Amino acid sequence: MTIHWDEAGQSCAAKWHSENGIGSHKKIQIGDDTLTADIAYRMACEGTAILYRGDFQNARQLLQALVRRVDKPSKKSKRVDRIEKDKTKSSLDTFNLHRLSQSQRARILGMLLIQVNADHTISLRRAPDVAQACLEAYGDQNESYVISLRELLGVISAHEWRKKGVPILARDDEEIRIHPHYGVFSPIRGEYIELVLKAPLPSALKENSTAFDIGVGTGVLSIVLAMREIKKIIGTDQDDRAIACAQENIDRLNLDNQIEIQKRHLFPEGNAALVVCNPPWLPARPSSSLEHAVYDPDSQMLKGFLSQLKDHLLPKGEGWLILSDLAEHLGLRTREELLAWIETAGLKVIARLDTKPQHQKVFDKTDALYKARSQETTSLWRLAISGNTH
Repeated sequence: MTIHWDEAGQSCAAKWHSENGIGSHKKIQIGDDTLTADIAYRMACEGTAILYRGDFQNARQLLQALVRRVDKPSKKSKRVDRIEKDKTKSSLDTFNLHRLSQSQRARILGMLLIQVNADHTISLRRAPDVAQACLEAYGDQNESYVISLRELLGVISAHEWRKKGVPILARDDEEIRIHPHYGVFSPIRGEYIELVLKAPLPSALKENSTAFDIGVGTGVLSIVLAMREIKKIIGTDQDDRAIACAQENIDRLNLDNQIEIQKRHLFPEGNAALVVCNPPWLPARPSSSLEHAVYDPDSQMLKGFLSQLKDHLLPKGEGWLILSDLAEHLGLRTREELLAWIETAGLKVIARLDTKPQHQKVFDKTDALYKARSQETTSLWRLAISGNTH
């Protein structure tokens, strides 16, 4: 996809890149340090993108000014009042309005653009060295490309997380860290990791110490299972970024003899004593490639996992489904539907371990989804084949 604009009396073009699913802009104007925030905000609201040619740090300040203007109607005091007034709305209405609001916000803030050279450098004054961060996110490029400044800042942030890593557990007085890649969901919500650490292992592992990790992502759950001394683990994923991320984390911890990564849709061939899956928690359509770890349209991955699990479990084996009930509180799925899918798949629930999330949004009363988030429970469902004894 190519983006076109006029500059200094000449027609210009460059490759357009957007991980957020935004198409190439049709109306583009050049902006520099003389551009005021009010004018920039009006242009963005009217659908005109701004290709910035001034000082990079000034561009960041301009973006922050746009954020303040976008969020101005939603100051905490006003937002709390609005939430009080909106109590008559259903949870589903609230969720849909929130998604619409977030989409509109992202559209406006995505109007401030930066051109990046083919070698991932930026030809603006006081521009940071983003070459490694962009290389990690976008790979090698053979031509200049244009992205939104907001996306670029996300790429930089992802690079810092990748360098620093996310602590998940301790082993022999050593802190185990996962290093998430750009576009791969980071395991910052540690409550589900605790559930996998504490759940009693199925007896079938004594005879056949094998496990599958469906939708491996960063590799975090495969690594946790390896720490629990399961001898052979196969993690699967369809996403190339996830596969590369998981493999790097496994190699870093010298677990490649214990964990194998395969590019597959859901299950690998064969059967295992334990099959673990942490699917996206919300059955809604993702608005970008970056949201696939959160949104699962029509619960496709969840239903696919449940419907095929029976065919991939060893006798006395277990499937561990790690799932938040946030979708239930938002009116996107009912508990009855989930239980019906489990029963239809020829499975039974032998136990469920619950925990309460501790992330920041759970306690933020100004968050539009606070009511649902404050009631959220994350569960590890221990599933077995119906009729099998445990």
